[in-house]
Amino acid sequence: MSNTSINDNEVDIVIAAINSDLEPFMNEWRPVFSQFHLIIVKDPDMNGELHIPEGFNVDVFTKSDIDRVVGSSTSILFSGYSCRYFGYLVSRKKYIISIDDDCIPARDTNGDLVDVVAQHIANLQAPATPFFFNTLYDPYRKGADFVRGYPFSLRSGVTCALSCGLWLNLADYDAPTQALKPGQRNSRYVDAVMTVPVRSLMPVSGINIAFNREVVGPALFPALRLAGEGKLRWETVEDIWSGMCVKVICDHLGLGVKSGIPYVWRRERGDAIESLKKEWEGVKLMEEVVPFFQSVRLPQTAITAEDCVVDMAKSVKEQLGKVDPMFARAADAMGDWVKLWKSVGSSSPGV
Repeated sequence: MSNTSINDNEVDIVIAAINSDLEPFMNEWRPVFSQFHLIIVKDPDMNGELHIPEGFNVDVFTKSDIDRVVGSSTSILFSGYSCRYFGYLVSRKKYIISIDDDCIPARDTNGDLVDVVAQHIANLQAPATPFFFNTLYDPYRKGADFVRGYPFSLRSGVTCALSCGLWLNLADYDAPTQALKPGQRNSRYVDAVMTVPVRSLMPVSGINIAFNREVVGPALFPALRLAGEGKLRWETVEDIWSGMCVKVICDHLGLGVKSGIPYVWRRERGDAIESLKKEWEGVKLMEEVVPFFQSVRLPQTAITAEDCVVDMAKSVKEQLGKVDPMFARAADAMGDWVKLWKSVGSSSPGV
Protein backbone atom coordinates (compact mmCIF):
# COMPACT_ATOMS: atom_id res chain seq x y z
CA MET A 1 0.00 0.00 0.00
CA SER A 2 0.97 3.60 -0.59
CA ASN A 3 2.37 5.79 2.18
CA THR A 4 0.42 8.79 0.88
CA SER A 5 -0.95 10.96 3.68
CA ILE A 6 -4.70 11.27 3.21
CA ASN A 7 -7.00 13.68 4.99
CA ASP A 8 -10.26 11.75 5.28
CA ASN A 9 -12.12 15.07 5.39
CA GLU A 10 -11.08 15.62 1.77
CA VAL A 11 -12.38 12.32 0.33
CA ASP A 12 -15.83 11.03 -0.57
CA ILE A 13 -16.30 7.52 -1.94
CA VAL A 14 -19.30 7.43 -4.26
CA ILE A 15 -21.10 4.15 -4.94
CA ALA A 16 -23.86 3.67 -7.50
CA ALA A 17 -26.14 1.01 -5.99
CA ILE A 18 -27.35 -1.04 -8.95
CA ASN A 19 -27.96 -4.08 -6.71
CA SER A 20 -29.99 -3.91 -3.52
CA ASP A 21 -27.77 -6.25 -1.48
CA LEU A 22 -24.58 -4.27 -0.86
CA GLU A 23 -23.49 -6.29 2.17
CA PRO A 24 -21.01 -8.60 0.36
CA PHE A 25 -19.56 -5.65 -1.58
CA MET A 26 -19.22 -3.41 1.49
CA ASN A 27 -17.71 -6.12 3.66
CA GLU A 28 -15.07 -6.87 1.02
CA TRP A 29 -14.15 -3.19 0.98
CA ARG A 30 -14.34 -2.64 4.75
CA PRO A 31 -10.52 -2.48 5.29
CA VAL A 32 -10.37 0.46 2.86
CA PHE A 33 -13.76 2.18 2.93
CA SER A 34 -14.39 2.21 6.69
CA GLN A 35 -11.97 5.12 7.13
CA PHE A 36 -13.87 7.44 4.82
CA HIS A 37 -17.27 9.04 4.24
CA LEU A 38 -19.37 7.17 1.67
CA ILE A 39 -22.13 8.46 -0.57
CA ILE A 40 -24.37 5.67 -1.84
CA VAL A 41 -26.88 6.60 -4.52
CA LYS A 42 -29.61 4.08 -5.10
CA ASP A 43 -30.63 3.54 -8.72
CA PRO A 44 -34.02 5.32 -8.86
CA ASP A 45 -35.36 2.49 -11.04
CA MET A 46 -34.63 -0.10 -8.35
CA ASN A 47 -37.39 -1.36 -6.10
CA GLY A 48 -36.83 -2.63 -2.59
CA GLU A 49 -34.61 -1.55 0.27
CA LEU A 50 -30.83 -1.40 0.21
CA HIS A 51 -28.96 -3.77 2.51
CA ILE A 52 -25.92 -1.98 3.93
CA PRO A 53 -23.88 -3.44 6.81
CA GLU A 54 -23.09 -1.44 9.92
CA GLY A 55 -19.74 0.15 10.63
CA PHE A 56 -19.59 2.69 7.81
CA ASN A 57 -19.95 6.47 7.74
CA VAL A 58 -22.49 6.62 4.93
CA ASP A 59 -25.17 8.87 3.48
CA VAL A 60 -27.73 7.17 1.25
CA PHE A 61 -29.61 9.05 -1.43
CA THR A 62 -32.74 7.68 -3.08
CA LYS A 63 -35.18 8.70 -5.80
CA SER A 64 -36.99 11.08 -3.46
CA ASP A 65 -33.70 12.90 -2.76
CA ILE A 66 -32.91 13.13 -6.46
CA ASP A 67 -36.40 14.47 -7.24
CA ARG A 68 -36.13 17.02 -4.42
CA VAL A 69 -32.77 18.35 -5.57
CA VAL A 70 -33.09 18.07 -9.33
CA GLY A 71 -36.82 18.48 -9.88
CA SER A 72 -38.57 17.48 -13.07
CA SER A 73 -37.58 20.34 -15.39
CA THR A 74 -34.29 18.89 -16.56
CA SER A 75 -32.96 16.71 -19.37
CA ILE A 76 -30.64 14.88 -16.95
CA LEU A 77 -31.52 11.30 -16.05
CA PHE A 78 -29.88 9.66 -13.03
CA SER A 79 -31.00 6.07 -13.66
CA GLY A 80 -28.70 3.05 -13.82
CA TYR A 81 -24.99 3.81 -13.53
CA SER A 82 -25.78 7.48 -14.07
CA CYS A 83 -27.08 7.70 -10.50
CA ARG A 84 -23.48 8.00 -9.29
CA TYR A 85 -23.28 11.48 -10.79
CA PHE A 86 -25.81 12.61 -8.22
CA GLY A 87 -23.20 11.68 -5.63
CA TYR A 88 -20.65 13.83 -7.44
CA LEU A 89 -23.19 16.64 -7.39
CA VAL A 90 -23.98 16.64 -3.67
CA SER A 91 -20.46 15.94 -2.38
CA ARG A 92 -18.52 18.79 -0.81
CA LYS A 93 -15.15 17.04 -0.71
CA LYS A 94 -12.06 17.85 -2.76
CA TYR A 95 -11.56 14.30 -4.02
CA ILE A 96 -14.13 11.82 -5.32
CA ILE A 97 -13.42 8.10 -5.73
CA SER A 98 -16.02 5.92 -7.42
CA ILE A 99 -16.02 2.12 -7.64
CA ASP A 100 -18.73 -0.02 -9.28
CA ASP A 101 -20.59 -2.40 -7.00
CA ASP A 102 -19.48 -5.48 -8.95
CA CYS A 103 -15.84 -4.91 -7.94
CA ILE A 104 -13.86 -6.07 -4.92
CA PRO A 105 -10.31 -5.16 -3.79
CA ALA A 106 -7.53 -6.60 -5.92
CA ARG A 107 -4.21 -7.94 -4.66
CA ASP A 108 -0.84 -6.93 -6.05
CA THR A 109 1.97 -9.22 -7.14
CA ASN A 110 3.06 -9.62 -3.50
CA GLY A 111 -0.41 -10.70 -2.47
CA ASP A 112 -1.08 -7.46 -0.59
CA LEU A 113 -4.49 -5.81 -0.67
CA VAL A 114 -4.52 -2.86 -3.08
CA ASP A 115 -5.57 0.34 -1.31
CA VAL A 116 -7.41 2.07 -4.15
CA VAL A 117 -7.99 5.22 -2.13
CA ALA A 118 -4.33 5.72 -1.25
CA GLN A 119 -3.16 5.04 -4.80
CA HIS A 120 -5.78 7.23 -6.47
CA ILE A 121 -4.97 10.08 -4.10
CA ALA A 122 -1.25 9.58 -4.74
CA ASN A 123 -1.95 9.86 -8.47
CA LEU A 124 -3.96 13.04 -7.99
CA GLN A 125 -1.58 14.70 -5.55
CA ALA A 126 1.52 14.09 -7.67
CA PRO A 127 1.90 16.24 -10.80
CA ALA A 128 1.07 14.96 -14.28
CA THR A 129 3.22 15.35 -17.40
CA PRO A 130 0.89 15.66 -20.43
CA PHE A 131 3.17 17.83 -22.59
CA PHE A 132 6.17 15.48 -22.91
CA PHE A 133 5.98 11.73 -22.48
CA ASN A 134 8.27 10.15 -19.89
CA THR A 135 9.15 6.64 -21.08
CA LEU A 136 9.78 5.43 -17.51
CA TYR A 137 6.11 5.90 -16.59
CA ASP A 138 5.24 8.29 -13.74
CA PRO A 139 8.49 10.04 -12.78
CA TYR A 140 7.12 11.08 -9.38
CA ARG A 141 6.69 7.54 -8.04
CA LYS A 142 9.28 6.11 -5.66
CA GLY A 143 12.19 4.61 -7.55
CA ALA A 144 11.45 6.49 -10.80
CA ASP A 145 12.53 9.80 -12.30
CA PHE A 146 12.69 11.69 -15.58
CA VAL A 147 14.71 10.02 -18.31
CA ARG A 148 17.62 11.55 -20.20
CA GLY A 149 16.45 14.14 -22.68
CA TYR A 150 13.36 15.18 -20.74
CA PRO A 151 13.24 19.02 -20.73
CA PHE A 152 13.97 20.44 -17.29
CA SER A 153 11.50 23.25 -17.99
CA LEU A 154 8.66 20.70 -18.00
CA ARG A 155 9.70 18.62 -15.00
CA SER A 156 7.52 20.49 -12.51
CA GLY A 157 4.47 19.05 -14.28
CA VAL A 158 0.87 20.21 -13.93
CA THR A 159 -2.05 19.44 -11.63
CA CYS A 160 -3.46 15.93 -12.10
CA ALA A 161 -7.25 16.19 -12.23
CA LEU A 162 -8.30 12.63 -13.10
CA SER A 163 -7.00 9.17 -12.11
CA CYS A 164 -8.31 6.21 -14.12
CA GLY A 165 -7.76 2.83 -12.50
CA LEU A 166 -7.82 -0.60 -14.12
CA TRP A 167 -9.39 -4.02 -13.59
CA LEU A 168 -8.28 -7.60 -13.00
CA ASN A 169 -10.38 -10.59 -14.04
CA LEU A 170 -13.17 -9.09 -16.16
CA ALA A 171 -11.60 -6.13 -17.96
CA ASP A 172 -13.78 -3.35 -19.32
CA TYR A 173 -14.09 -4.68 -22.84
CA ASP A 174 -17.04 -3.77 -25.02
CA ALA A 175 -19.75 -6.31 -25.70
CA PRO A 176 -18.50 -7.34 -29.19
CA THR A 177 -15.00 -8.08 -27.87
CA GLN A 178 -16.24 -10.02 -24.84
CA ALA A 179 -18.74 -11.96 -26.96
CA LEU A 180 -15.97 -12.92 -29.42
CA LYS A 181 -13.62 -13.92 -26.58
CA PRO A 182 -15.96 -15.13 -23.83
CA GLY A 183 -13.21 -16.77 -21.79
CA GLN A 184 -10.71 -13.93 -21.89
CA ARG A 185 -9.76 -12.51 -18.50
CA ASN A 186 -7.13 -10.01 -17.45
CA SER A 187 -4.63 -11.58 -15.05
CA ARG A 188 -1.73 -9.17 -15.66
CA TYR A 189 -1.04 -6.78 -12.80
CA VAL A 190 1.23 -4.05 -14.16
CA ASP A 191 2.57 -1.88 -11.34
CA ALA A 192 2.64 1.33 -13.35
CA VAL A 193 0.75 4.55 -13.93
CA MET A 194 1.35 7.14 -16.64
CA THR A 195 0.04 10.48 -17.83
CA VAL A 196 -2.06 10.38 -20.99
CA PRO A 197 -0.47 12.83 -23.46
CA VAL A 198 -2.21 16.07 -24.40
CA ARG A 199 -4.54 15.73 -27.43
CA SER A 200 -4.71 11.95 -27.00
CA LEU A 201 -8.23 10.71 -26.39
CA MET A 202 -8.97 7.71 -24.21
CA PRO A 203 -12.02 5.65 -23.17
CA VAL A 204 -12.53 6.68 -19.54
CA SER A 205 -14.20 3.86 -17.62
CA GLY A 206 -16.37 4.82 -14.66
CA ILE A 207 -15.77 1.44 -13.00
CA ASN A 208 -12.71 2.58 -11.02
CA ILE A 209 -12.04 6.30 -11.12
CA ALA A 210 -11.02 9.28 -8.98
CA PHE A 211 -10.91 13.01 -9.64
CA ASN A 212 -10.33 16.42 -8.13
CA ARG A 213 -13.88 17.68 -7.75
CA GLU A 214 -12.80 21.28 -7.16
CA VAL A 215 -11.02 21.40 -10.51
CA VAL A 216 -13.01 19.22 -12.92
CA GLY A 217 -16.11 18.11 -11.01
CA PRO A 218 -18.52 19.91 -13.37
CA ALA A 219 -16.93 18.14 -16.36
CA LEU A 220 -18.09 14.66 -15.28
CA PHE A 221 -21.80 14.32 -16.02
CA PRO A 222 -24.54 11.98 -17.29
CA ALA A 223 -25.40 13.20 -20.78
CA LEU A 224 -25.32 10.65 -23.61
CA ARG A 225 -27.88 7.88 -23.17
CA LEU A 226 -28.56 5.06 -25.61
CA ALA A 227 -32.17 4.42 -26.57
CA GLY A 228 -31.97 0.85 -25.27
CA GLU A 229 -29.58 1.49 -22.41
CA GLY A 230 -29.48 -1.27 -19.82
CA LYS A 231 -28.10 -1.90 -16.34
CA LEU A 232 -24.76 -3.43 -17.31
CA ARG A 233 -21.56 -1.60 -18.24
CA TRP A 234 -21.63 -3.27 -21.66
CA GLU A 235 -24.93 -1.50 -22.30
CA THR A 236 -23.86 2.08 -21.54
CA VAL A 237 -21.61 4.78 -22.96
CA GLU A 238 -22.32 7.60 -20.49
CA ASP A 239 -18.86 7.31 -18.93
CA ILE A 240 -17.14 7.09 -22.33
CA TRP A 241 -18.83 10.29 -23.53
CA SER A 242 -18.20 12.11 -20.27
CA GLY A 243 -14.60 10.88 -20.32
CA MET A 244 -13.87 12.30 -23.75
CA CYS A 245 -15.41 15.60 -22.70
CA VAL A 246 -13.31 15.79 -19.54
CA LYS A 247 -10.12 14.83 -21.39
CA VAL A 248 -10.59 17.65 -23.93
CA ILE A 249 -11.38 20.02 -21.07
CA CYS A 250 -8.27 18.96 -19.12
CA ASP A 251 -6.16 19.51 -22.24
CA HIS A 252 -7.65 22.97 -22.69
CA LEU A 253 -7.13 23.95 -19.05
CA GLY A 254 -3.60 22.54 -18.87
CA LEU A 255 -4.48 19.72 -16.48
CA GLY A 256 -3.32 16.10 -16.44
CA VAL A 257 -5.04 12.70 -16.66
CA LYS A 258 -3.40 9.46 -15.47
CA SER A 259 -4.15 5.82 -16.29
CA GLY A 260 -2.86 2.66 -14.62
CA ILE A 261 -2.84 1.56 -11.00
CA PRO A 262 -4.82 1.10 -8.79
CA TYR A 263 -6.53 -2.12 -9.86
CA VAL A 264 -9.81 -3.60 -8.68
CA TRP A 265 -11.02 -7.18 -9.14
CA ARG A 266 -14.14 -7.15 -11.29
CA ARG A 267 -16.64 -9.94 -10.84
CA GLU A 268 -18.61 -11.69 -13.56
CA ARG A 269 -21.99 -10.19 -14.36
CA GLY A 270 -24.30 -10.25 -17.36
CA ASP A 271 -24.30 -11.79 -20.82
CA ALA A 272 -22.15 -10.09 -23.46
CA ILE A 273 -24.19 -11.41 -26.36
CA GLU A 274 -27.45 -10.10 -24.90
CA SER A 275 -25.78 -6.79 -24.06
CA LEU A 276 -24.44 -6.52 -27.60
CA LYS A 277 -28.01 -6.09 -28.83
CA LYS A 278 -28.32 -2.97 -26.67
CA GLU A 279 -24.80 -1.54 -27.03
CA TRP A 280 -24.40 -1.91 -30.79
CA GLU A 281 -25.99 1.50 -31.26
CA GLY A 282 -23.27 3.02 -29.05
CA VAL A 283 -20.50 1.15 -30.87
CA LYS A 284 -21.61 2.71 -34.17
CA LEU A 285 -22.02 6.19 -32.70
CA MET A 286 -18.42 6.18 -31.52
CA GLU A 287 -17.32 6.43 -35.14
CA GLU A 288 -19.01 9.84 -35.29
CA VAL A 289 -17.94 10.92 -31.82
CA VAL A 290 -14.18 10.41 -31.98
CA PRO A 291 -13.47 12.72 -34.97
CA PHE A 292 -15.52 15.43 -33.26
CA PHE A 293 -13.50 15.28 -30.04
CA GLN A 294 -10.24 15.10 -32.01
CA SER A 295 -11.02 18.37 -33.76
CA VAL A 296 -13.04 20.38 -31.23
CA ARG A 297 -11.28 23.38 -29.70
CA LEU A 298 -12.55 25.48 -26.83
CA PRO A 299 -12.27 29.29 -26.78
CA GLN A 300 -9.65 31.02 -24.64
CA THR A 301 -12.50 32.70 -22.78
CA ALA A 302 -13.36 29.29 -21.25
CA ILE A 303 -11.26 29.37 -18.08
CA THR A 304 -13.24 27.06 -15.77
CA ALA A 305 -14.65 23.57 -16.16
CA GLU A 306 -18.17 25.03 -16.17
CA ASP A 307 -17.26 27.40 -19.01
CA CYS A 308 -15.78 24.53 -20.97
CA VAL A 309 -18.85 22.31 -20.61
CA VAL A 310 -21.17 25.12 -21.79
CA ASP A 311 -19.00 25.84 -24.84
CA MET A 312 -18.60 22.16 -25.64
CA ALA A 313 -22.36 21.64 -25.43
CA LYS A 314 -22.80 24.33 -28.09
CA SER A 315 -20.33 22.59 -30.38
CA VAL A 316 -22.00 19.22 -29.79
CA LYS A 317 -25.39 20.63 -30.75
CA GLU A 318 -24.05 22.44 -33.82
CA GLN A 319 -21.83 19.68 -35.19
CA LEU A 320 -23.30 16.41 -33.94
CA GLY A 321 -26.92 17.35 -33.32
CA LYS A 322 -27.70 16.97 -37.03
CA VAL A 323 -26.11 13.50 -37.11
CA ASP A 324 -28.41 12.02 -34.46
CA PRO A 325 -30.96 13.64 -32.12
CA MET A 326 -29.29 11.70 -29.29
CA PHE A 327 -26.40 14.18 -29.47
CA ALA A 328 -28.75 17.16 -29.29
CA ARG A 329 -30.27 15.69 -26.15
CA ALA A 330 -26.77 15.16 -24.74
CA ALA A 331 -25.95 18.83 -25.41
CA ASP A 332 -29.10 19.90 -23.57
CA ALA A 333 -28.19 17.67 -20.63
CA MET A 334 -24.69 19.18 -20.48
CA GLY A 335 -26.12 22.69 -20.29
CA ASP A 336 -28.63 21.67 -17.63
CA TRP A 337 -25.86 19.95 -15.66
CA VAL A 338 -23.84 23.16 -15.34
CA LYS A 339 -26.92 25.06 -14.12
CA LEU A 340 -27.65 22.29 -11.63
CA TRP A 341 -24.03 22.18 -10.44
CA LYS A 342 -24.06 25.90 -9.75
CA SER A 343 -27.45 25.73 -8.06
CA VAL A 344 -26.54 22.83 -5.76
CA GLY A 345 -23.12 24.35 -5.10
CA SER A 346 -24.71 27.52 -3.75
CA SER A 347 -27.00 25.58 -1.38
CA SER A 348 -26.14 24.40 2.11
CA PRO A 349 -24.00 21.24 2.49
CA GLY A 350 -25.93 17.99 2.26
CA VAL A 351 -28.57 19.74 0.10
